Amino acid sequence: MDKDLRVIISGGGTGGHIFPAISIANAIKAKHPDAKILFVGALGRMEMQRVPAAGYEIKGLPISGFDRKHLLKNIVVLFKLLRSQLMARSIIKNFKPMVAVGVGGYASGPTLNVCAGKGVPCLIQEQNSFPGVTNKLLAKKASKICVAYEGMERWFPEDKIILTGNPVRQNVLSSKKSQSEARQAFGLAPDKKTILLVGGSLGARTINESMRHHLDKVKASDVQFIWQTGKYYNEEMNKAVADFGEVPNLKVLDFISDMGTAYQAADLVISRAGASSISEFCLIGKPVVLVPSPNVAEDHQTKNAMALVNKDAAVYVKDADAPDTLLDTALKIVENDDKLASLSENIKKLGLKDSAEVIADEVVKLALNK
Repeated sequence: MDKDLRVIISGGGTGGHIFPAISIANAIKAKHPDAKILFVGALGRMEMQRVPAAGYEIKGLPISGFDRKHLLKNIVVLFKLLRSQLMARSIIKNFKPMVAVGVGGYASGPTLNVCAGKGVPCLIQEQNSFPGVTNKLLAKKASKICVAYEGMERWFPEDKIILTGNPVRQNVLSSKKSQSEARQAFGLAPDKKTILLVGGSLGARTINESMRHHLDKVKASDVQFIWQTGKYYNEEMNKAVADFGEVPNLKVLDFISDMGTAYQAADLVISRAGASSISEFCLIGKPVVLVPSPNVAEDHQTKNAMALVNKDAAVYVKDADAPDTLLDTALKIVENDDKLASLSENIKKLGLKDSAEVIADEVVKLALNK
């Protein structure tokens, strides 16, 4: 079986799609070391770097999303879609997959469409509480649909749904440092309350502005801050701090590779409401203030956030309100030990363990049944 198992995994565009895809691939490899796994992504997107860095081969399709504001530009998009469909046919003909996995994102559409047309069983993994357009279109052709939230039968056939949760980055769960050791790893005092701010690998403008405009409050507080600005905003935010003057209780970083240690150091996290990040918070039981991005399809981050807020498992701050209220809200929560304990207890109840392994088992079952 191991030597014959051939799996295509398609999708990407953001870390929220790519991290689960790589985790699923790793879980398949752990169970079947000789399995052949090929990724199919979109040229120019993040997966074209992240997947090879994780040790997997990837083929790129020249596909992009539709431009809803400039309709004439979609003529080019349609040509790219047609070309991607033809390229997907060639990739699948040469690779001969036994099963296909779609994680959402542009490339998974043509790839899984071709696979389904050739009788290759398909599994889709939906990270969000509100599904993306690609996965909604692929649902009828999929054999199994792995989801992270309850109530997804509103969009998907109920008999295909498996509640698995989202696979997360392994280093988030494997940190062996104590909280004081983790703080010291960032050059901070081991015994002071600490807030971690993250806006994804590229950064989040609103979260960054919420810090930049209130550096006086940051400095005056008895709380420490680890601030991941994202690479795009790092130079600008570092200049703002330099112009303000020394802030000894603030650590500014463009990117944090060891998120397990960063989470361990923090009493409270401020974050966007991406599905993968939320899954990580649930598994480690980390109190969080969620600031959903308004710049995502179907406002799905707000829906992700409210799924937790409605169970008293997170605090919600609207993006438009964040520059004025976010820092005060976070400082009030981090000083309230009862609130922190309640948030931690409630969010941990929502965590689903071993998601990648469960999904990998379903992938292998589909291949065997074929």
